[in-house]
Amino acid sequence: MREDDNLLRDQIALVTHAAGFAARVHNGQTRKGESGPPFILHLAEVADLLAKALENPDPELIAAAWLHDVVEKTKITSDEIENVFGPRVASLIAEVSDDKSLPETERHRMQIETIGEKSEAARLLRLADKISGLRELAEDPPAGWDVARRRDWLQFATDVAAGCRGLNAALDLLFDQAAAAAAKSINDLAARPTS
Repeated sequence: MREDDNLLRDQIALVTHAAGFAARVHNGQTRKGESGPPFILHLAEVADLLAKALENPDPELIAAAWLHDVVEKTKITSDEIENVFGPRVASLIAEVSDDKSLPETERHRMQIETIGEKSEAARLLRLADKISGLRELAEDPPAGWDVARRRDWLQFATDVAAGCRGLNAALDLLFDQAAAAAAKSINDLAARPTS
């Protein structure tokens, strides 16, 4: 086997291992959407968005996309991620993980304020995450979220994305499309007569 083939095999193995690991540790978790979609679908979408948008393949970033919520939403620690997937994957996940001990409004404020300090790869990951979240907001919004809450989340995602723009034209365009779809769905909801 040629050296290039060995490298490609190792890169594919990293990504598939991350996908399988994410599926196991997020098993049974669902997204906030009213239909309760399996959480793994969000991770798959974020990884897919990045894999298709990157000009140069970055298997560690795609692995981090599969794992980006693991520290926030499971009992897995950053040290465990580093031991299994290496320091760069762990570092990317740490960059996009919120401190869950803080209230949601504070976590959102910190995401907006610190996004410009993150690595380029972490900002691309965060942008893909927001695209996926906006698509869900448009197509399957969280149960119980009224117009105001949906508008607040759209504004939050837009504010975070502002710190990620200019890194990848394809992701910028996808964000704009997702934001427009979310805004339309919110406006459609607001225009419905109340009973």
